[in-house]
Amino acid sequence: MDFNLSKEHQDLQIRARKFTDEVLIPYELECENNDGLSIASLRAINDKVMEWGFNALNHTKEDGGQGYSIFEQMLVDEQLGRVTGAIWDAVFRPSFPMKFANAQQKAEYLIPTCQGQRRDCYAITEADAGSDPRQCRTTATKVAGGWRISGEKWFVTVGDWADYILVHAHVDGDADKAAVFFVDKNLEGVSIKRTPLYTHHFCYKHPEFLFDNVFVPDGKLLGQVGQGFDFTKDWFVEARLGIAARCVGGATRALEVANEHAAQRVQFGTTIRDFQAIEFMLADMAVEIMAAKSMLYRVCWGIDNGGDRKLNHARVSALKLFCSEMVGRVCDRAVQILGGRGYMRENPVERLWRDTRVDRIWEGTSEIQRVIVGGQIKRRGLDIYTGW
Repeated sequence: MDFNLSKEHQDLQIRARKFTDEVLIPYELECENNDGLSIASLRAINDKVMEWGFNALNHTKEDGGQGYSIFEQMLVDEQLGRVTGAIWDAVFRPSFPMKFANAQQKAEYLIPTCQGQRRDCYAITEADAGSDPRQCRTTATKVAGGWRISGEKWFVTVGDWADYILVHAHVDGDADKAAVFFVDKNLEGVSIKRTPLYTHHFCYKHPEFLFDNVFVPDGKLLGQVGQGFDFTKDWFVEARLGIAARCVGGATRALEVANEHAAQRVQFGTTIRDFQAIEFMLADMAVEIMAAKSMLYRVCWGIDNGGDRKLNHARVSALKLFCSEMVGRVCDRAVQILGGRGYMRENPVERLWRDTRVDRIWEGTSEIQRVIVGGQIKRRGLDIYTGW
């Protein structure tokens, strides 16, 4: 088995790091100081994304994307994870389920989104429905010529910038009839209830939306009634892969900053990296990143090489669990190594420490990932995780 990256993959990795360092990282302090980026900055990044060819990595060239494999998307995401303020999210990537859109929906939504002319957001979570989307109370009722959607959605990331929403709803309130609808944000009955503040300073916001008897035509249903959970699960798998990759990238940057500081900071007549307490922290950080990166690369390679859909879902849960908890430990040690400097918001390790805390929560908490892993062991045995 050859674990070496091909020349093409090495070039992609280098280009993605250069893009992150040269295009995205210069916006970090603007995002931190202003709790977000200005419209002008977001548009400038949008243009650069197109210029560098990092738009819609997950969609086909026929639909206006780059047609990258899961492994190639991971190589890019790993480097994007180096930036703070979640500015990686400005490297737009239309939601995976949109690949199942019909020709008219692709022309209206997917293709212009892949080309940076529109922006989507995905609305699943509600006040009483998070880890268990079957508890969603947002309903879709069939009427003449279309559907009426009513409900409330929370934590709709990019909801402030997007111009349309993919809404997960239950037809007639029946969880077995889950469906996903294209809902333009300017429709009558769509409103923002509030925009909460969060621990991190994100380049976009996460508004709460109200849908008050919103009418959408028949052509706004994505796929068929009853496919909503499959679409949402596929979206979760893609999102969890992205989180895992960015966690590895963020942890790597935190280690780089901590290692450099430890080599330069002199106390008691020697650099602090010469103290075993610091050296052991650096060693532990490096080993954890190595383990996470090995797991990440193998899972993504396996998906590209024909892994079973349910098996992929099971292993991605384990991957997201490990990487999201790993980055928390690495960033915490980085803050400790930098001491007071590590607690200053002007320092990237402080921002990474704060930004990555959410990775143990969104797109399935660590506890939910453990439920999935445990359930898979019960049904399939240990080999699903230990025998591959």
